[in-house]
Amino acid sequence: MSESTTQEFSLDALRSGDRAEFARLVDAYSAPIYRLGLKMLGNPQDAEDVLQNTFLNALTHLKDFEGRSSLSTWLYRIASNEALMLLRRKKSVFNLDDFESASEDETQLPEVFVDWSSLPEDKLLSNESLAALSAAVTRLPEALRMVFILRDVEGLSIRETANVLSLTETNVKTRLLRARMFLREQLSEHYRERLTREETHE
Repeated sequence: MSESTTQEFSLDALRSGDRAEFARLVDAYSAPIYRLGLKMLGNPQDAEDVLQNTFLNALTHLKDFEGRSSLSTWLYRIASNEALMLLRRKKSVFNLDDFESASEDETQLPEVFVDWSSLPEDKLLSNESLAALSAAVTRLPEALRMVFILRDVEGLSIRETANVLSLTETNVKTRLLRARMFLREQLSEHYRERLTREETHE
């Protein structure tokens, strides 16, 4: 969401506990926060938990919100933390940077590339292909997945994404590049199998 959305809300009213203003805030941000939770956790119930906990947390701490960041950035930060805490509970061992054994400067190139440009648009956007993309996103390491969702799914800028995750813009760009490369490799495998099936049936 853009910065202009934040300006549509009265921070004074929110801080003072105005229920109508808070209801408007919930209406405005419920869909993207639920979507973030669903993409991160892959489970509707977990996404609902992220949604509810985000707004309960926001309601509790709105009086302390100083406006140093945008309201949307603040909510996304709460939602991201809630999603990561749920992931930690589901895993006996969790380390946000497990995937980063190599230097941030090292670029991991995909091993599989398939030219799917010959596929018609309706096949590229078919339910099967969209399901393959969704599945590939769930296989992203958590830190890469969060950056990809915030930047490429929710449309936050590099700077906004960095602010939400308390990262440098360089780190966001590096993680986003790795996420896109990972997804391209995953989808290359999907389309290679699909092209093979179609050639077999010709």
